[in-house]
Amino acid sequence: MFIQNVGMSVRKVDYLVIGSGIAGLSFSLKMAEKGKVLIITKSDKEESNTKYAQGGIAAVWYEGDSYEKHIEDTMVAGAGLNDKEVVDLVIRKSTKRIKELIEWGARFDKEENGQYDLVKEGGHSEYRILHHKDVTGFEIERALIEEVTKHPNIEISDHHFALDLITQHHLGDTVKRAEGGIECYGAYVLNNASKKIETILAKATILAAGGAGQVYSTTTNPVIATGDGIAMAYRAKAEVADMEFVQFHPTSLYLSNNQSPSFLISEAVRGHGAILRNHEGEQFMPKYDERGSLAPRDIVAQAIDNEMKKSGHDYMYLDCCDLDVKDFMDHFPNIYETCIKNGIDISKDWIPVVPAAHYICGGVKVDQQGRTSIKNLMAFGECACTGLHGANRLASNSLLEAIVFSNEASKYLSSIELSDWKQDVPDWDDDGMKSPEEMVLITQSLKEVKALMSNYVGIVRSELRLKRALDRLEIIYRETEDLYHKATVSVKLCELRNLINVAFLIIKFASQRKESVGLHYVL
Repeated sequence: MFIQNVGMSVRKVDYLVIGSGIAGLSFSLKMAEKGKVLIITKSDKEESNTKYAQGGIAAVWYEGDSYEKHIEDTMVAGAGLNDKEVVDLVIRKSTKRIKELIEWGARFDKEENGQYDLVKEGGHSEYRILHHKDVTGFEIERALIEEVTKHPNIEISDHHFALDLITQHHLGDTVKRAEGGIECYGAYVLNNASKKIETILAKATILAAGGAGQVYSTTTNPVIATGDGIAMAYRAKAEVADMEFVQFHPTSLYLSNNQSPSFLISEAVRGHGAILRNHEGEQFMPKYDERGSLAPRDIVAQAIDNEMKKSGHDYMYLDCCDLDVKDFMDHFPNIYETCIKNGIDISKDWIPVVPAAHYICGGVKVDQQGRTSIKNLMAFGECACTGLHGANRLASNSLLEAIVFSNEASKYLSSIELSDWKQDVPDWDDDGMKSPEEMVLITQSLKEVKALMSNYVGIVRSELRLKRALDRLEIIYRETEDLYHKATVSVKLCELRNLINVAFLIIKFASQRKESVGLHYVL
């Protein structure tokens, strides 16, 4: 997309935050005392992956648990490919950061004695998951939004879609990933209300844009999770890492109408005593791991996938029948109501479950301060690769990672003097562009991307499947780029373009890793 000075809208802020989940909101609260913060989000300000997190947030809380145990659990789940220093950093700061969330107003469930009602999830050796019923993310999002909207130095612009990061490339200079020296000056943003493209200049730009689950046909992620942050950073020539490690949550609710996004049956349900069974009623997980239904997610998802392939069935079962119904309703009211609405009585019916794309462990590569390889560009939350998760994320470590890294990034930015806004940044040029003649071109290409990723780059991969996926994707890429350079910019077209970028990165990294490890399983 060519650009030139055409006198369009230009805004200047100290900190531009792209995304309104736990990462972006908590960072904004920290930096608002230092300067003007603008949060942009492509949907409503409350809409984010954070909102849909059911299970909770992990932290060492009471005696009997220890940071060492949590560190070990994280390293084991990540198959030892984690960055040990980062694991130490995040886990040892977990308790303090969650206390801060509580100070901001997040309400986690307590027992009658006043102690927090901690639960246990797959891969954890202790009860250490704080939660709010089965809508923990919704509660955290609520508390942070309330705090952010009260702060006079924070502005939220919803329904603003970030198109591309501004670097020297847009000034006419050649930038190369391997050579470094790239700087970020802000972003080009589509205002969905006015349909105008704004130039937003910032002293520091923060990617907190969430995940990319929508690259697959079946996902627990909301429709906004289209990998925008990862794709923008990659196009700007930032380094990315670990994109082959895509976590499939083992237990999304199977419905014959293929509801999208898939409804998540929290891992905490298995921590509560639910058992995975096949269609013959067998508890099959002990065949795969001594921890049974509480094994880490990669093992459980691969086991369910294998059982489905062996039996020819489209789903397995989660048996909650031996659990106390009233206790289940107290802990998982949203899950209970959703099951009832779909004709499933958990006191006598097994819940049909199937793995669904859930979390990208890779992303934009950052250091311990959240700095990317591009100057003045930070990233944290699901769009970033910090090294915490390694080959597989331990349950309930994602919200924790986001809040710890947002704090580390705020400390770093508070300690340095940022450069002033870049001068002579050109505006976006959409002169001569026209609307796409047929929206079906976009929607059909999107279906094709999702299908090829689900069929060829899912839980089980092979060299042949990956090559076929790349060959198909190359055709869709060329068609989409041709359309992009001819048509006016739209959110749907840009989301498709971003998902193609993310799909390419997943395939590329998966092709390079020849051995099976963690979430990457090859035949």
